[in-house]
Amino acid sequence: MRALVVTTFVTMDGVMQAPGGPKEDTSDGFRWGGWLVPFFDEDMGGQMEAWFAPAEDFLLGRGTYEIFAAHWPKVPTEGDPVGTALNTKTKHIASRTLTSVEWETARLLEGDVPTAVRALKGRDGGELQVHGSAGLVQTLLREDLVDVLRLITFPVTVAGGKRLFGEGATPRTWRLESSAVSSTGAVMAEYRRAGELTTGDFTLPD
Repeated sequence: MRALVVTTFVTMDGVMQAPGGPKEDTSDGFRWGGWLVPFFDEDMGGQMEAWFAPAEDFLLGRGTYEIFAAHWPKVPTEGDPVGTALNTKTKHIASRTLTSVEWETARLLEGDVPTAVRALKGRDGGELQVHGSAGLVQTLLREDLVDVLRLITFPVTVAGGKRLFGEGATPRTWRLESSAVSSTGAVMAEYRRAGELTTGDFTLPD
């Protein structure tokens, strides 16, 4: 069984909506799109290239698929391992509304999403990577299907928007595997699922 890895950009207050631009996702009146852009640097670019390298294929929600499909096919891929991976490797799209996909190597997931994802995880091979895809990520967390979280947390708060963790996420303990800080103060960290959530008690005995 291979690992399902979620990679996403997130604010300090847990929002992952529209990091790349003001028009990326304005649903529910979100007006802070592009909060990542002022913090992007070479450290972050290098980390993303390293994180993309183990991907065998991708799993995307409808919204992220549409954003990526409108952007990445137009980007020159020579010398760009991220663009090359996204344009050439298989992309599994989870959507209740799409009936077809046009981006090369993209295919729609069939049937129930958790069941389809379990089947994808059951194959041998490299990582099954999820990028962005807030609604899909919440489903995967609720179904306890996420093995690794790769998060870049930015020193901003936006007070509202689509969040990484929503109601229903399975309580879990995560082990920090690696971390680094970019030149602009973004924290780049990888966490691996470590098991059930355990608790303790600091209450003084009577």
